Amino acid sequence: MSERDVNRRESIQLLATAGVAIAAGCARGEEVSVKSDVPAIDPVQAVLPLGFPWQTRDPFLFCVHHDDHYPEGNERFGPAASLAGRRMGMDFEGKDGWRMYHGDVVPGFPQHPHRGFETVTVVRQGLLDHADSMGAAARYGGGDVQWLTAGRGILHAEMFPLLAQDQKNPVELFQLWLNLPSQRKMVDPYFSMLWAPTIPRLATTDAAGKAVEVVCVAGALGELAPPSPPPDSWAADPATDVAIWTIKLAPGARWTLPPSRAGVNRSLYVFRGGSVSVGPRSVATGHRVDVTPDVPVELVAGSAEVELLMLQGRPIGEPVAQHGPFVMNTRAEIQQAFQDYQRTRFGGWPWDRDDPVHGRQARFARHADGKVEQPA
Repeated sequence: MSERDVNRRESIQLLATAGVAIAAGCARGEEVSVKSDVPAIDPVQAVLPLGFPWQTRDPFLFCVHHDDHYPEGNERFGPAASLAGRRMGMDFEGKDGWRMYHGDVVPGFPQHPHRGFETVTVVRQGLLDHADSMGAAARYGGGDVQWLTAGRGILHAEMFPLLAQDQKNPVELFQLWLNLPSQRKMVDPYFSMLWAPTIPRLATTDAAGKAVEVVCVAGALGELAPPSPPPDSWAADPATDVAIWTIKLAPGARWTLPPSRAGVNRSLYVFRGGSVSVGPRSVATGHRVDVTPDVPVELVAGSAEVELLMLQGRPIGEPVAQHGPFVMNTRAEIQQAFQDYQRTRFGGWPWDRDDPVHGRQARFARHADGKVEQPA
């Protein structure tokens, strides 16, 4: 659906004062609302059902939501359960509420290549073990984020070790693919760890005392500023307005999403819980809502708690040529990516197995230069 025919210049002028008040109120953790003199504008541009993977808009390429209810683990960090009846090596069906994906011992994604874009992996529950062709390794989870610039090429593995042998091992994460502009597609690979304690979180209540929580992985919310993305990321320039937020509303809670700037793509993914009103529209879970970026958007939960993912960014606006794990601008560049991978293996694989896991150690990251970091 298209937005109503409204004079944008007049609307922006009327909304300017309200937008400042909204941003300031969010920073203080207060409930804010649009002033009554602001015209009632329907902010919804389109409502689309979610598929697999979730379709996104430029500068994002797509999003996958992994939500697996794994059983107890065994001594090899895999599921202590029969794997009979699964398409091993390609298990995406969700039998018994969980998937092995491409793993055959530990669930996950054994070594595979990437070139020309970034992965942003938000592990909300459970653990993920990273290993790559630079010799870097990491274990992260419980709200941690890894932001990986693949650039000219990298091999990495992403495994989900099931450490608990006496209880279930649920794993939930988002992985976003964020495009790189043409002049940065061949930069050196690089990853940043955004540990959960460093990621800002707005926890507030509305006027009725109902809980609202916003987690800002990227993009400032008022005075809440998340850690910096990798230096060559499209998101590294504040003018691109890239934002990745999760929003949780208690039953009946309301919160106003503050405006961004015109020319930005802004989408809300209703991924869990009941329905939510987005402006005047009631939207059921399992839908993407594209909204006008430069107007405030009132969100009101229905009778059940609801969670949303917001993806926002200024479009790169370049041609996209994609084949599997490679994202470039032309088909010739895709062919070159395959040739380079076959010739160099993007530096080779320094690990003794395709699906390495990191024992029972705590969360950590070891970078290619030997630097080791852990969450505070």
